[in-house]
Amino acid sequence: MSAPIRLGIAGLGTVGIGVVKIIQKHADLLSARSGREVAITAVSARDRMKNRDADLSSYEWVDDPNELATRDDVDIYVELIGGDSGTARESVELALKNGKDVITANKALLAMHGQELAELAEANGRVIRFEAAVAGGIPVIKTMTESLAGNRIGRVMGVMNGTCNYILTRMESAGLPYEDVFEEARQLGYLEADPTLDVGGIDASHKLAILSSIAFGTQVAFDGVEIEGIERVSIDDIRRAADMGYRIKLLGVAQMTARGLEQRMSPCLVPAESPLGQLQGGTNMVVIEGDSVGQIVLRGAGAGEGPTASAVMSDVVELARGVRVPVFSQPASRLTRAQPARTAVPAAYYLRLALLDKPGALAKVATVLGDAGISIHRMRQYDHEDGPAPVLIVTHKTTPDAIDHAIAELPKTGVIAEEPVELRIEEVQA
Repeated sequence: MSAPIRLGIAGLGTVGIGVVKIIQKHADLLSARSGREVAITAVSARDRMKNRDADLSSYEWVDDPNELATRDDVDIYVELIGGDSGTARESVELALKNGKDVITANKALLAMHGQELAELAEANGRVIRFEAAVAGGIPVIKTMTESLAGNRIGRVMGVMNGTCNYILTRMESAGLPYEDVFEEARQLGYLEADPTLDVGGIDASHKLAILSSIAFGTQVAFDGVEIEGIERVSIDDIRRAADMGYRIKLLGVAQMTARGLEQRMSPCLVPAESPLGQLQGGTNMVVIEGDSVGQIVLRGAGAGEGPTASAVMSDVVELARGVRVPVFSQPASRLTRAQPARTAVPAAYYLRLALLDKPGALAKVATVLGDAGISIHRMRQYDHEDGPAPVLIVTHKTTPDAIDHAIAELPKTGVIAEEPVELRIEEVQA
């Protein structure tokens, strides 16, 4: 058997401890599958005295991750610190410059600095693996870089943030408003320290940008993602969507068009009976469409100690076996700089309006929509005793520009009591 492959693990939070536990529990299995012993040389974290529910006594403790990244007895630097700058970035760069391969779960780091890190890795003959950075335990990175290598990818889409999916499904099942479920998610520890990363769609957009790079052979372009979070989705939207056979999901969609690379992350309506519509709780789902394979659907746990640590270990075993793949599936020098393009694909839209009780109010709304070239497919007006009347409109397919124009014009009618809410209805086979 070959010499052991030696790990230095920086970051002993939920995922880091999960990795330690897997190595301790499955040492023989890992050795048999990789052909080498998988050994932890040293670990690093901010608080040495914290109780982490794992025996770390046999590993050397290193206070500075940068020092860990340069040790001679470390073959793979495992970065589980998080964040797109500071120590996480510095230590990864040092590891690559010092001849270490890198495994990371840090989607923000890759989304913001992926191209330069890929170039640095290749310049030093090293690789960066990051299965754990996207969709937790779902093997989406390996699926795209290896299993679908013979396909031209047409579209990638999915639900990639378990916290948002938990909030939206919990709102529906319990009939609770967004604010109540948000606080519940906070109490359960589901939210990031900065909740905007989750509910604002930023975390999921980091993941979408990484998948776009692999799918379309482009440099990671997080700044080209159109981002809208779930903060404006109300319990009324959840209920009205259900009335029409839809569910609301924070959906990421990326596709290459003649105009450029379209990347969007936004709340959308999807058919309730589709696999995406049926997705509950913290589960993630990624849908990939290839010209040869057709459509495939990957579903699984999007976060958590076990699933994410499992993804880290898949990268460890891959490197132990000697499998070396370019960071984003192609050499960094071949990755093109994509032209960002605003989504122009027509779609039906859901509109929720609150109309003042004035004669001709509906006629004025219809006129604005008609002037924008938008036709109405379905419309419902709900009973009300006092105040504005809730009106729900589903349009025929139209363009995002037309919808934006109509939304800007509607308040000028004098019959709109609240800011209109518009949600795209995404056509999905899955």
